Amino acid sequence: DKRSVQIGLRTTNDEPLDFNILDARRVHAGGTEAVAEETRRIVGDRPVYLTFDIDCLDPAYAPGTGTPVCGGLTTHQALEIVRGLRGIDLVGMDVVEVAPNYDVGEITALAGASLAAEFLCLYAENPRRKG
Repeated sequence: DKRSVQIGLRTTNDEPLDFNILDARRVHAGGTEAVAEETRRIVGDRPVYLTFDIDCLDPAYAPGTGTPVCGGLTTHQALEIVRGLRGIDLVGMDVVEVAPNYDVGEITALAGASLAAEFLCLYAENPRRKG
């Protein structure tokens, strides 16, 4: 639905879709602050479930995934986007596509754990919970 946002995709699709795409090129060109702001505008004050697919990160930062594609986000960019979502009505979250069998040096696990920790901070800062 049009309230759904996908950030960091690297494949192109010219078909009209029922969700918003803020692809990796947009993150690289426009910056993380602009992407976070656009995401906040789209979701508004509605409840948000956040899924982070680790393969949006470049394989240099997350080799341990089933679908590595060059040109992805850095861990810094991903963390800054998540931090920029502060104040959304986050009701749940997950990190997906971490594949330990492909994870050289546990780089991907560290990225996933760092992002999950940021999600927990967002969840704790949810305005609805602050009362």
